[in-house]
Amino acid sequence: MAMKRSSTWLAMLAAAGVATAVVFLAVSPGPEAFTARVGQPAPEITGGPWINSEPLNMEKLRGRVVAVEFWTFG
Repeated sequence: MAMKRSSTWLAMLAAAGVATAVVFLAVSPGPEAFTARVGQPAPEITGGPWINSEPLNMEKLRGRVVAVEFWTFG
């Protein structure tokens, strides 16, 4: 009986997750989410630490693919 109860909880949790994802994807983010920076230069990257090099500016990064990892704690 305990196995049946835990699988029921897992099924309910999965269904809730799918329902949340459907609602999240169905809500339109609005036009400002897509047009806020279109056609404008990227801002300078500030902060650190830089892991694989000395700190670079946007001019040195022009024409390169840049991966930026953001972490937030709060």
